This record gives sequence, C-alpha cells and structure tokens, in this order.
Amino acid sequence: MDQSSTKPRAMSRKQRRAALIAGGLAVLGLALGLVLLALSSTITYFKTPSDLATAPIPAGQRFRLGGLVADGSVKRGQALDVEFQVTDTIKSTPVVYRGVLPDLFREGQGVVAEGRLEADGRFRADTVLAKHDETYMPPEVAKALKEKGVKLGEGARHPGDASKPGSQPAESTPPAK
Repeated sequence: MDQSSTKPRAMSRKQRRAALIAGGLAVLGLALGLVLLALSSTITYFKTPSDLATAPIPAGQRFRLGGLVADGSVKRGQALDVEFQVTDTIKSTPVVYRGVLPDLFREGQGVVAEGRLEADGRFRADTVLAKHDETYMPPEVAKALKEKGVKLGEGARHPGDASKPGSQPAESTPPAK
C-alpha cells in the first residue's frame, strides 16, 4: 500500500477541542513566562551595609542600600555632588550622589538609596529617598535596623551615643513640659 494515496483522517471534535485547549495553555504559559522575565529584570534587592560586608554584591548590580545617614558624613561637592555614609550602626558604606536631595535628608535620619556598587566599594546612587515625617521610616530600613539590634524611636540610644553631648539613656524619663 502506498501512503501517498491514503487520505489523512480528519480530526474528531474531541481531538480538535483537546488541541485547542493545549494550544491555549501553551500561549498562557508563554505569556506568564514573559511577564515573570520582565518583572525579574526590574526587581531591586534591599541591603544594609552589614549585609554588603557579609555577602558582597558584584559591582554594577542594581540594588537598594538602606540605613541611617551617618553623623558628620555629609560632604557637598561641586554643583549637585554629595557624598555621605549610610550606616546600620555596625558597618558603613560610602555613597556618592549627584542630584537634589529630599528636603528631609539629614544626618541621623533613615534613608534608602537606589543604585549600583562601584568597583572601588562606593555606592553610586541615582535615587535617594528620605523618611517623610518624624514618625515614619521606610519599613525595610526599620526592619533591617531592628534585626541588627538598633533601637528605634523617641529616646532610643544607638551604639556610641553615650559619647555625644546631650544624649540621654533610653531609660531616662523625658523632661516635664
């Protein structure tokens, strides 16, 4: 028997439905894969200076660096250039930024900087976010600092505060008004 002379058998309705469902699932799977790929390329991970010391990130990889702006570390350069240290009170990381800083940016306040680590160990930020009022700190910064043993809030003492003039222990009572 010659195969070329035989007619191909038509698909039954059940086979067409199964092929249609399989094709639809394949298209949905492809769409889901493309969405996940697009989302994974926009994810930026959050790290503290201590995290960088224990698990270094390759130079050039984008991530968020969070902590407190170290006291006495803000140095303004030419035009809009600013250098400062981000600390979690255990380790510090130098940050370089060019641009206008948020109005609430200042030493001792919570900050999240987004950018890349350079080969020399400095973090080059392209975005700097500061807390927006006296009671709020970005949740990931507050959580990371709390995990490092840093006390947060009114009257909280950070390691090394005893040497600062005018600092009070956390257990002291606030002055009467």
